[in-house]
Amino acid sequence: MTDPLIFRTTAGEDAPAEAEPAGVTPAAAGSGTPFRRITVGIDFSPASGYALELVRTRFPGAQVRLLHVTDARALTAPDLGGGVIPTGPNPALLQSLEDADAGGLTRLAQDGEETELLVGDPVTGILEASERWGAELIVVGTHSRGAIEHFFVGSSAEKLVARSPIPVLTVRLPREAQGR
Repeated sequence: MTDPLIFRTTAGEDAPAEAEPAGVTPAAAGSGTPFRRITVGIDFSPASGYALELVRTRFPGAQVRLLHVTDARALTAPDLGGGVIPTGPNPALLQSLEDADAGGLTRLAQDGEETELLVGDPVTGILEASERWGAELIVVGTHSRGAIEHFFVGSSAEKLVARSPIPVLTVRLPREAQGR
């Protein structure tokens, strides 16, 4: 059985060529995967850690950039209309968040992997940074949220899929690992 995440981009002389998935253009003929530049969205959750490990094992040889966006909305408070109200700039708090996030990214990165830390809206930050870097695939972990939390907060992964011109692979944490 063929691994559904590994795409064959060339066929041997005697083997018939396999069809590419719809909308996927091989970027690296003969490399075993059409994705040479992969952005992995990191939020330090078990799901994003699992997504990173999947990229490392399923896309060997790809350039990998770990990307974290310090959520600027952490400096806001909810309002009654469902939006948020800025609580005022607190440079010390923002710097503390950035320092902690930068340390976390450094610990996760392996030799040869790049990191990038941004501040702002996570969805917009991941999309803009991925396009700027020339990513061919964005990989993010997904979270199991309850219906009420999903209604109020939404899903960053869903928003990425809906807005991205770059293919997005969402990775769900296996059920046996969700209870840990």
